[in-house]
Amino acid sequence: MAAADGFSTSPVLLGGENRSGTTLLSVVLNSHADLVVGPEIDFLEPLNLGSHILEATDLLDANDPRVTGETKSLINPFWYDGAHFVVQCQRFGLSFDDVRKLVTKVMDETAGDIVSFADRCRLINEIGEFRRGQAAARRWGLKLQRKITQIDVFAQLWPHAHFVHIVRDGRDLAASHLKTVPDWGYQTVADAAQGWLEVVSRPHLLAPPERYLEVRYEDLVTHPRPSLKQILDHLQLPWDEAVLRHAEHEHALFERPNGHPAAESASKPLHAGRLGRFRQDLTLTEVAEFERIAGGELARLCYLSASTPAIEA
Repeated sequence: MAAADGFSTSPVLLGGENRSGTTLLSVVLNSHADLVVGPEIDFLEPLNLGSHILEATDLLDANDPRVTGETKSLINPFWYDGAHFVVQCQRFGLSFDDVRKLVTKVMDETAGDIVSFADRCRLINEIGEFRRGQAAARRWGLKLQRKITQIDVFAQLWPHAHFVHIVRDGRDLAASHLKTVPDWGYQTVADAAQGWLEVVSRPHLLAPPERYLEVRYEDLVTHPRPSLKQILDHLQLPWDEAVLRHAEHEHALFERPNGHPAAESASKPLHAGRLGRFRQDLTLTEVAEFERIAGGELARLCYLSASTPAIEA
């Protein structure tokens, strides 16, 4: 399945900063008859994706207390990343036995413990193809999240992949981090601005133009039909009304959320929600600080214009 110049498969790889709507987009696209799209799988952090994952799978299957804590602090640190990888595979619809089978297959093919970046991507490719076959879909997809900053590397490994980068007003993103997920999100507006800037400023410069699409979260939720038509055209897929009714369909993430922070909100019909929440949740000083750091990208993405000038503290 991996040619000399990369994998021969054609995944749909979604990217974006945390709290930008990546989970919502993955679930919406997963509703399309020709697509099976999963949430993120953090495949870089575990010690390896071979023996370590097999052991983590066995521990989870046995409800071992080292991996079954309700919070990260209750899980043995050595096992956290491995167990989290398996849980993320479950969110994509894989069983413990599916994980074991695919990990063992790639270990046999690579004669190793799945440590290198290329071998880790090989396993992700196998997971995607497995789910595509299960769903009888034309293409599989997965969230890269912040790894979209390495889009040039992924584009080389998957020369037939299409990328969709969802962006959100960074000021709203900062408010979401500070107010909604303070336990793991950015702790300051400055950190949020730097993080957002890192994710939105590079991919469009590094990506193969014909395989890269940048969409705004705000457009997706306020004008879903034209936004999704644009995405499906980019993916060379026909229109499917199901993408406008994702909340009415079954999704592996809804069945096995396993604590996913966006699963509940993504299960609801598309709605504008709290667009512009930064105006209530951030102070004028905080907004001005964000705009000072990331104003250039806010303007490029049409979040700042002559009619909406940067706020001065």
